[in-house]
Amino acid sequence: MLGAPGLRDGRGLVHAGSFVPARRIALACGPGELGRIVVHELFHFVWVRLGNRRRWGWQDLLRREIRRGARGELGWSAEWRKWDLRRADPAGRTRRWREYCCESFCDTAAWIYGGRRHAEFTLSAEARVGRRMWWDAEMGGRGLPV
Repeated sequence: MLGAPGLRDGRGLVHAGSFVPARRIALACGPGELGRIVVHELFHFVWVRLGNRRRWGWQDLLRREIRRGARGELGWSAEWRKWDLRRADPAGRTRRWREYCCESFCDTAAWIYGGRRHAEFTLSAEARVGRRMWWDAEMGGRGLPV
């Protein structure tokens, strides 16, 4: 990990970035956000090693949420990607869909392990229960593949 003030992506300033092949994380956030942001970034490394069965299970969970009209997300990085989804993205497993799935997974990890309230946690209580149940069944009590 290294400090990277002024870190940007194509949309502007960001709190952090993961560079998975290089096994590196760049951080540009203050101490008040550090825990939540670090957990999110670490889970990018988990996502790529999660295995198809669990990744596809996560995608199925998100499809059900969308069909039920669940609004909001557990972090800005997933929320803006959710807004940008098109109707055909989930079935077509487009890049837009896969990026949303990854970010929602990492934001959910930050919500679970961050353990505090945050203005970016806007996902409905019902959807949060579903995510927590999936997480406990698929991730709980197991070593994490990093």
